[in-house]
Amino acid sequence: MAISDRVAGYFGSTKNIVGCVLALVGVVLTFLGVAGPYWPVVVAGLYGVGALLAPPDRVRLVVSHAEVETRQLRADLDALVAKVTEPRFPADVVTKVSGLAGVLRDILARAEALTASPDQLHVVSQAIRDYLPTSLEAYANLPRAYALTRRGERERSAHDELISQLDLLDTGLGKIADAVYRGDEQALADQGRFLRDRFGGSALDL
Repeated sequence: MAISDRVAGYFGSTKNIVGCVLALVGVVLTFLGVAGPYWPVVVAGLYGVGALLAPPDRVRLVVSHAEVETRQLRADLDALVAKVTEPRFPADVVTKVSGLAGVLRDILARAEALTASPDQLHVVSQAIRDYLPTSLEAYANLPRAYALTRRGERERSAHDELISQLDLLDTGLGKIADAVYRGDEQALADQGRFLRDRFGGSALDL
């Protein structure tokens, strides 16, 4: 760790915060005339006492279950997307898979909310490890000319079928994303209510 990182970490540590609070007490005592001409020593001493007596910051080494689950899913998703490139897949397929990956990454970024709902986590996991790769693999194993050719007026080509399956996945994952985002939206609404209750009155209320 660089020296600048250690310094920045100390500024936000419990020891520094407690030390600053006690140093501020020393400044107040100075203004009250208690510290006298030795106020710099008093302020520095109180800071040192606070920094020495404050408990050290807790070290967090345990990775949450949510982080473990979503970390591997993100790795699997990245590995899958890296294989979906032209000319193996048409440009529109690559674009749709990229869009699906973006939705999935947004969902996975909210690990705690996702793992709190086992059903949603299962669908996301299956989408990354089963549904999406199965559809793509079946298409990739077909000759390009065959995949783009329709068998009859009413029968879709393999390319059309793949696009349809990707659209279905997009719809299903969109519903999961909406459910996850609603949690964030509710948290924002709760914060808004708190701020209005706290600061929405007249300035005379302060």
